[in-house]
Amino acid sequence: MDYLLQIGPQLWVGAKLTLGLFFITLLLSIPFGLLLALMRLSKIKVLEYLVNAYIWLMRGTPLMLQIFFIYFALPMLKIRFDSFSTAALAFALNYAAYFAEIFRSGIQGVNKGQYEAAKTLGMSYNQTMWRVVLPQMVKKILPPLSNETITLVKDTSLVYVIALQDLMRVAYQLVQRDFDLSPFFIAAVFYLLMTLILTWLYQKLEKYYARYDD
Repeated sequence: MDYLLQIGPQLWVGAKLTLGLFFITLLLSIPFGLLLALMRLSKIKVLEYLVNAYIWLMRGTPLMLQIFFIYFALPMLKIRFDSFSTAALAFALNYAAYFAEIFRSGIQGVNKGQYEAAKTLGMSYNQTMWRVVLPQMVKKILPPLSNETITLVKDTSLVYVIALQDLMRVAYQLVQRDFDLSPFFIAAVFYLLMTLILTWLYQKLEKYYARYDD
């Protein structure tokens, strides 16, 4: 117990970085992903092609490679970010591509009759999207959105490659220093608790929206 109390503050520092990266990624990638989805569904072919190419690139290459590119390649072009900004940018750009596909499928899953009804009421395309389609989309995308969010929690451990002191890196350093596996178990509990909380939250949201089922 004394050992756990001793290493607790160090693990908490790493946990705060992990949580910060998680929330910043969601804050940036969800609205960007929605914008990408709307651009892809627009009737402007150039936008559609550009978004398709972006999504293909982000989903077709490893997240770790994208982190390396921002951290090591961009400085050659005189574009530099610190370690945390690099991680936040890489995660946001990567997850926006996945969220974009989730949002796109959710939007396309809304019954076409909703568009026609909105048009009958004199709504513009933008009004139809924001007042009719997107609210109905939310219920449809909750399961895949939950899966991606939980995956994000675990993916944050990838930042060890650029020497960020996240929870996993701190735990690894403590294990190497003290020859004790306890930090790994504490890290595992942290990730499991995060997953449990997110699962509970999404289940609550699904039950909330289920009230509006026919």
